[in-house]
Amino acid sequence: MLATLAGCSSSNSGGTPTPDSSGSGSGSSGGQASFAVETTSTGNPYADTKKAAGHVEGSAKVLAGGIATGADLGGDASSEAAGLRATLTGLLQEHVYLAGYAVDAAYSFGPDSKEFDLAAKSLDENTVELADVIGNAAGSDNREAFISLWRDHIGFFVDYALAAAEDDDEGRQAALDDLDGYTNAAGEFFEDISGGELPAGAVTENLDAHIDTLSAAIDAFAAGEASAFDDLKAAGDHVVGSAGVLSSGLAAALDLNGDTESEAAGLRVGLTAGLQEHVYLAGITVKTGYAAGLDSGAFEAAAGTLDTNSVELADAIGQLAGEENRDAFLSLWRDHIGFFVDYAAATAGDDRQGQAEAIENLDGYTNAAGGFFEDISGGELPADAIAKNLRKHIATLGGAIDSLDAAINQ
Repeated sequence: MLATLAGCSSSNSGGTPTPDSSGSGSGSSGGQASFAVETTSTGNPYADTKKAAGHVEGSAKVLAGGIATGADLGGDASSEAAGLRATLTGLLQEHVYLAGYAVDAAYSFGPDSKEFDLAAKSLDENTVELADVIGNAAGSDNREAFISLWRDHIGFFVDYALAAAEDDDEGRQAALDDLDGYTNAAGEFFEDISGGELPAGAVTENLDAHIDTLSAAIDAFAAGEASAFDDLKAAGDHVVGSAGVLSSGLAAALDLNGDTESEAAGLRVGLTAGLQEHVYLAGITVKTGYAAGLDSGAFEAAAGTLDTNSVELADAIGQLAGEENRDAFLSLWRDHIGFFVDYAAATAGDDRQGQAEAIENLDGYTNAAGGFFEDISGGELPADAIAKNLRKHIATLGGAIDSLDAAINQ
């Protein structure tokens, strides 16, 4: 299943689906193999991966609502407070992964490359989305103040990454000093907009840990260390906790209905973080496979981090549905990742038939997974609806793979 990726052709002369004017990718043409699900690709791997991540955030809300009802969990997964926590979880975790993607693009293609510019653009789109959430909670003036602070801190991380690439300890320290100043300013900002519900010192301490974890990941990428993917995941895991802290204070200040700490809210957050992380880790694993080959330690490390995410998702399912269902989910989930790898390998090798077979296998997975979720939710999640939702996951993540291939192998 994986071995063909190591021998990918560096050219891609016509077998891989290309986007049409509507952004639709795979499909049958010229008598070639047809596809059970069409992938949707723009040619921009960062925008397409972000779109795929956005889709699974919606999936997390649907799954959490059905599973919470079926398991009779306390709280409401769709309450205002739960929604704020899930939204901040998704956006802050996405910030980390898009920052990691941007750093990887700078190191792989150069800071003046088109790829870096595209990655930086997707990262800034995330910044605007975060600012919009803050503005909705605290007003347009505070939205503008936040976006200025947030963009500054991203710039300081870029400074740090460039210094790390040159092994420039003085440049690293200057960037860390700038980031330290940012954490103090951000602490005061959140204390102010929350009416004291978020003490400046506590927010600053939390943001200091964000600096520590993301800078550790940058160092690992700069040094080409196998730990880079685990380090990036650790940085993403940290800000999931940050979202809980921030959402709790903001929900109290805004007197939102619901509870950020309820069982149902926690399930929605866990699924939001786990599913979105799956998309971003799958993307960086495929990119690493394309760039370095399957015989590289980098690919093995990236695939290992992706599987850690799979195990964590399975553990979350098992806590609610039992060990037998945990193992059943893990088997299904690992299978579908393998089918995505098959698709990536076929795409890189201009193998239209191989692409079609991988998509057909993924389509079969959606039916099996639909039945699984209908069963564990006591019918709250109809199998057909879940299968339809998962086909959109195939379309969006498959499209991101198409764009990665176009960026690297063409």
